This record gives sequence, structure tokens and C-alpha cells, in this order.
Amino acid sequence: MNSSTVADVMTPRVLTARPAMPLKELARVLADNGLSALPVLDPYDRLIGMVSERDLLSKQARPLPGRRRWWQPRRVQEEIRRAEGDTVGHVMTGFPVTIAPGANLAEAARRMIEHDVKHLPVINDAGELVGIVSRADLVRAFVRSDDEIRRTVVNEVFRHVLWVDPTEVEVAVTDGIVTLTGTVEQRSTAEIAERLVHRLDGVVDVVSGLEYRLDDGGIGGRPSHHTRPGLRATTTTRSTP
Repeated sequence: MNSSTVADVMTPRVLTARPAMPLKELARVLADNGLSALPVLDPYDRLIGMVSERDLLSKQARPLPGRRRWWQPRRVQEEIRRAEGDTVGHVMTGFPVTIAPGANLAEAARRMIEHDVKHLPVINDAGELVGIVSRADLVRAFVRSDDEIRRTVVNEVFRHVLWVDPTEVEVAVTDGIVTLTGTVEQRSTAEIAERLVHRLDGVVDVVSGLEYRLDDGGIGGRPSHHTRPGLRATTTTRSTP
């Protein structure tokens, strides 16, 4: 199946920052390398934070609010600490959201959206930083032609995975939207086909008009005379004994 993982699209060689790095040096590194964020590592090369252009701009835009007081809310004390700081350790975001190299791109996209971040450090099972993935990396995965997507659906999904004769189904792709029509043997095959196509890189949506000859209960395992739109049983003629 042609479904990319984070490891396929991430940047493996990552520039990093240390907590003691001066902010002016950070700004230079970001500008010189065309980057917008860097992972922050401790002396043992463990990930402890992320620092970005946004952190730098926030510091510049943040007025110095005065000394910290023990009775002030933690959020206010944190704002003061950042405004007073002049190193990466003062302005970075700690405990960053991470992702595993084997995760699929949909999971990476969900984490970015849920946590409102543009980059995810990629951490392996040993807890080591092995790369970084950005929103731009995920967007590039969608840049596939309709013809390429159609070939993948026909050859990989139907022919190689489901063992369905491609002449039994019709696959049309327009602007990344895949339309499936035709007849397969079982209801579960129709449902699995729809799920597999949804997972392919570059697929925006799937419109399934697949019909099936046998209601085997589908993925849930319950035969039913009622089918949801797009999954229809074909009429069969039974001979009487």
C-alpha cells in the first residue's frame, strides 16, 4: 500500500539549540538556514523543548511587566520570566508534542491541528530525536496527480490487496476525490476498499458507489438487509428446489 509514514517525509538531519544559546544567535541560525523552529536538547541530547520564530517575536512584542511576585498566577510569572530572559531556555516551549517515525501522516496532521503547532519532533523508541516533520512536509505528500492516485487504487488496492478483478470496478479521480463504482463479491470487501483508499497519500475524499453480491455482515460482522448509502447489495435470483 502506498501510504507514507512520518519517516518518509521528515527532515532527518536536524539543527538543534541548547538552553544556554543566546537569542541573537538563535535568530541568526534560523535566518541563515531558512528555518522557523528548532528542537532544544539538554546536555544528554534529550529533547526538552521547541523554540520558534514565534517565541522570538513574542518576546519582542511583550512589555516587561515588572518583578515576579509569589502570589501572582503561574501564567503571569511565566510571562515575566520570558520577558526577562535572553537565552533559548527562557523563551522555549517545554514538553513539546512529539510523534514516532512510524506514525502515519494523518496522525501527524491531527496532532498539529489539536495542539496548534507547525512542527513535530520525531522521537524513536529509544527516546532519541531522529528528525522533524513540518506542515509543509505533510502538504507535499498530497501533491499527487489524479492519474497516479487512480493507478494506485486499481493496482495496489483492488488487484494486489483485495484480489478483485479491476474490470469489475470503475475508479475515477478528480482533484483527489476518488469515486468507486462497480460490483464486488462481499460487503466487507466494499467497506475495506473504501477504508484503504481513504488512507492513500493524496486522497482528499472517497465517494463509494460499490455494490456487493453477498452481505457477509461487513467489517462489523452483522448481515443486514439495510445498507448505508454507497454500499448496496445486488439483486440475485435463487432457484427453487
